[in-house]
Amino acid sequence: MRYKPNSTVATIIEQNDKLLFVEEMDNGKVVYNQPAGHIEENETIIQAAMREVTEETGHTCKVTAYLGLYTYTAPSNGTTYHRHCFIGSSESFDANATLDEGIIGIKWMTLDELLQSGQARSPLVIKCAADYLNGKSYPLDLIYEHPNDQTH
Repeated sequence: MRYKPNSTVATIIEQNDKLLFVEEMDNGKVVYNQPAGHIEENETIIQAAMREVTEETGHTCKVTAYLGLYTYTAPSNGTTYHRHCFIGSSESFDANATLDEGIIGIKWMTLDELLQSGQARSPLVIKCAADYLNGKSYPLDLIYEHPNDQTH
């Protein structure tokens, strides 16, 4: 059987020295995650990152940089995830937006507050936040995605 990791996106957004987290249910437990999710067919990974931010938080996001590629195999299901993490900024916020199913709400927290909660969805949530706070960042042109058209 061919190894097929799941490609996902996540975005770090900071305002007033706090990071934006999504409060959600995972296996019956409340956890915190960056706005994150799977890439859909016919969208770029940057488009996926912006869409997930909006769907999960009500914020419209501008992606400004690439934080990195993070790999994790979840012990709960044995699935390996390749997480493309981005850095973005909130351009606007709709407090009345309907958020994705399973999302309880959003919470602005410091990394210390996240660590104290003991409720990070995975170690990647902590690692991405720490890397961002340590100044890790790459230009978006590090990523090349061939246009999804039929001409070659």
